[in-house]
Amino acid sequence: MDTDKIMDCERKRLNKITRFRLPNQFITIGLLIALASILMMFVRAFAMDGETVWLKLLLQKTLLIGMLVMSLSKDKIEDEMTISLRAQSYAIAFIVGVIYALVMPYVEYGVSNVVHSGGEAYKDLGDFQVLLFMLMIQLMFYHTLKRYR
Repeated sequence: MDTDKIMDCERKRLNKITRFRLPNQFITIGLLIALASILMMFVRAFAMDGETVWLKLLLQKTLLIGMLVMSLSKDKIEDEMTISLRAQSYAIAFIVGVIYALVMPYVEYGVSNVVHSGGEAYKDLGDFQVLLFMLMIQLMFYHTLKRYR
């Protein structure tokens, strides 16, 4: 095969992946999934007794899926500007998420040692907390950028 054909094929495949969007109706589906997960988290926290660690993990993953579906959904009017704003919001979410993941454990450690004088142990952030934060930042910045364009 010719290297130009291979590069062209790879470029088309990459463009197909980066331009993937769900239809507009999925923003409502994602919102319903996220709201149902949050509601069930409150029910689990206040109404259920016993060990329900598996339910907590399931609800966390469901919340992330709902927010990801919202993030990947098209707008009613999808043009070059909204595509650019979406890319900007993903970049901002990535940068802020990395800074959050690097700084937050030390802030948490310092605050817990001030509040509890018994020398708290250093705790690293979990994947759920970082992913949730990044998705929230992406959705917030995208809708803010879209409003002020």
